Amino acid sequence: MIQQKANPMALHFELVSPARLLFSGDVVSVQIPGAEGEMTILPGHAPVLSTLKPGVVSIQKDGGTDKIFVRGGFAEVNAKGLTVLAETAIALADLDQAAIAQQIKNAEEDVADAKTDAARAKAAETLDHLKALQASL
Repeated sequence: MIQQKANPMALHFELVSPARLLFSGDVVSVQIPGAEGEMTILPGHAPVLSTLKPGVVSIQKDGGTDKIFVRGGFAEVNAKGLTVLAETAIALADLDQAAIAQQIKNAEEDVADAKTDAARAKAAETLDHLKALQASL
């Protein structure tokens, strides 16, 4: 988990996945992949609740930018700051392009081999998410 020092003029941000807390701290801004489009959240942002589409969360800190791929979830902005609850969250620095390419190939085979519409739809959704992840790199 990445921790940042408190700053009263900054945006408090937390990124949580089912596996763990990935980030908690004060930041300059955060760009999130909202279901209705990309949003940049700054300190003092109006309250908002949004679903997330697969994409990259860009965390702008005083010392640089962290990028984390998320697959689905929710974002809430309130008086305390921004909280992102992601279904899946992976730091871009931790991703292996060759492994993702192989997962895409496997997912394409799963779509082609699906016997039912429900199985095909689920395999196609997984394939779409993997392609979004690959595009993020």
